[in-house]
Amino acid sequence: MMIRKINILTTLLFLAATLSLSSQEKQDWDKIKSLKIAFITERLDLTPKEAESFWPIYNEHQSKREGFFREERFEIGSEIKNLDALSDAHAGELLARMQRLEEDKYKVEKSYLEKISKTISAKKTILLMRSEEDFKRQLIKQYRQKKGDR
Repeated sequence: MMIRKINILTTLLFLAATLSLSSQEKQDWDKIKSLKIAFITERLDLTPKEAESFWPIYNEHQSKREGFFREERFEIGSEIKNLDALSDAHAGELLARMQRLEEDKYKVEKSYLEKISKTISAKKTILLMRSEEDFKRQLIKQYRQKKGDR
């Protein structure tokens, strides 16, 4: 259940990345990443020793999430846009690829949680997951407020 929530967070956060076409938008995306790191840092209140082992694992996992997102959104998604033009055989191949991707994402999330929970306490691991969700909600709220101001 928590892994699915993390996947939703990842999808929503990286959805913003798909909109990043100009350098200004790239800067905005980098700012969001920085804000997320600051948010998590403040929430988890990591000791220096915890931070030293936590951040490399966290950053590696974020890179893997980005890779999954790119594959899902750009590679598979671009083929699905022309669904009517796909043969049943090609659609079947895409479906199998999507299933493998979901399995890979699950395995990566499971491995990540195992690694992180050995680095920080179980309580902080749960707090991390909740903090990511809270950050996502704040980001969406701010986006909606900015959109409403226009």
